[in-house]
Amino acid sequence: MSSEGIRARVQRCLPSADSVATEALANALWAAWQEPQRAYHTTQHLQECLDSFDAVCDALEWPEAVELALIFHDAIYEPQRHDNEKRSADWALSALAGLDADVFLRERVAALVMATQSHQSAADDRSPADTALLLDIDLAILGSDATRFAEYEQQIRKEYDFVPEAEYQAARRRVMQGFAKRRPLFQSAIFQQRLEEAAARNLLIFE
Repeated sequence: MSSEGIRARVQRCLPSADSVATEALANALWAAWQEPQRAYHTTQHLQECLDSFDAVCDALEWPEAVELALIFHDAIYEPQRHDNEKRSADWALSALAGLDADVFLRERVAALVMATQSHQSAADDRSPADTALLLDIDLAILGSDATRFAEYEQQIRKEYDFVPEAEYQAARRRVMQGFAKRRPLFQSAIFQQRLEEAAARNLLIFE
């Protein structure tokens, strides 16, 4: 992943967008995804999400909206704040308006970014199947191999290194047990078939 990789994806989604403006946005996004407060929500996570997108994009109704939403979904990330999704969605709205994206696409991307806050589709979602796939892509790390999952856990702990250990462990267990109780965890048939069993095994450590 690189700023050029982001630029190419944005340009593919918006072929008529000004190339200079697209490059400037890609550079800003690349810089944001590399900010020092990040350990998990980095370009590694972005690349993993986009790799998963590439594998399932043929199943999407509006792939451009999902691809752009993945690029923006953690573009603003500060562990001590609770409005990262809203701020990322707002950035997507303004940035895509600056690239002359149509209103539907802008609003769809922002709605998908906001869905990552609750990991649920909105009641008025115009394409819940697309939303389900995007959310499954975001949570695919839960079904990763044991080595990557252990690294993920270390990365999340580092992002929350300002939280005392006992408090962190209690909060982390609550969050992960919430995922473990979902039946099924993943919302799409594609991810249920591919990752459901591996995710269940990984989450056993939080029981």
